[in-house]
Amino acid sequence: MIKLLVVDDSPLMRRLLTEIFAASGDFEITVARSGDEALAMLRELAPDVVTLDINMPGMDGLACLDRIMIEHPCPVVMVSSLTAEGANETLEAMALGAIDFIAKPKGAVSLEIDKLAPELVEKVRAAAAVQISRSLRLRDRVRARASGVVPKRPPRSKPLPMPTRAGISGDGVVLVGCSTGGPPALDVLLGDLPGDFPWPIVIAQHMPASFTGPLARRLDKLCALTVEEVGSTTPLLAGHAYIGRGDTDIMISRRHGVLVAMPAPISSAHFWHPSVDRLVESAMRVCDPKRLIGVLMTGMGADGAAAMAELQSHGGFTVAESAESAVIWGMPGSLVERGGASCIYPLEQIGGALLARVRR
Repeated sequence: MIKLLVVDDSPLMRRLLTEIFAASGDFEITVARSGDEALAMLRELAPDVVTLDINMPGMDGLACLDRIMIEHPCPVVMVSSLTAEGANETLEAMALGAIDFIAKPKGAVSLEIDKLAPELVEKVRAAAAVQISRSLRLRDRVRARASGVVPKRPPRSKPLPMPTRAGISGDGVVLVGCSTGGPPALDVLLGDLPGDFPWPIVIAQHMPASFTGPLARRLDKLCALTVEEVGSTTPLLAGHAYIGRGDTDIMISRRHGVLVAMPAPISSAHFWHPSVDRLVESAMRVCDPKRLIGVLMTGMGADGAAAMAELQSHGGFTVAESAESAVIWGMPGSLVERGGASCIYPLEQIGGALLARVRR
């Protein structure tokens, strides 16, 4: 049985979440009405996974998460609203160490949440299986134990951009796919690249539409590259990274001889969106596969594995994030199992490998 702690100040949400997880048959459920109550229960309960509401009176979800990850590190899935403020708070939660998030349904929660139940249970099951790295916020944990004070995670500042060199972009494109654990992984990957990175980077991150814009703006502040969400047909430029808008698929095409990224209505043939498989397939139709690099990072399922294996078989270069760094090794692991990974690197080495590859 999976020991689950549900933390939410709403009696309705506690009841609905308890009913959903109880119906699955493999959860032992405890509830807490506040962040303070959750922290008091953690040591004795030792849950396998926690669902944590962001917006609570008193100690809010972010403050509670900060304490959990320092005092009793365990997998946490945030419960977030589908608003711009909710998206920013959720991204901050993932930077603090949360594994994933559940988007609260719009409208009448009691009527809509049943539609989300299968995805909700799948996400929490997957999070429960994650092994929290012993090094995650280790310095903060040591300081907290020594001083009795919980430190705040310092914000990262955006590095100064390097001048972009003209004429080096060619037709090469880096294609990145990620899902669960993707936002902090993108923080590391893009943060390791200079502002004059020679090829454009196009990213399919599984997220709702209300989250991808805030994600792009957050990454733009943190790295030397220019990062933007693709909401309309957009020419691809060196030194830029492009995030596919949620609830659409992102595709690559040519307009008047120029490579562009553009949103497309989601395809029912693909389960996750923006679809990594569809992104890679579209790029192979308009680019020489030898001028494409595919990077498949942390996430549940197998999205991107088939298309990137096909890319590699046609001379493209593919990178799978290693199991040691991936929050969930589903997507990159599937690529490796298919024999479609040109190489396997831990997250912190992928940026350097890309830079070396494109500057050959």
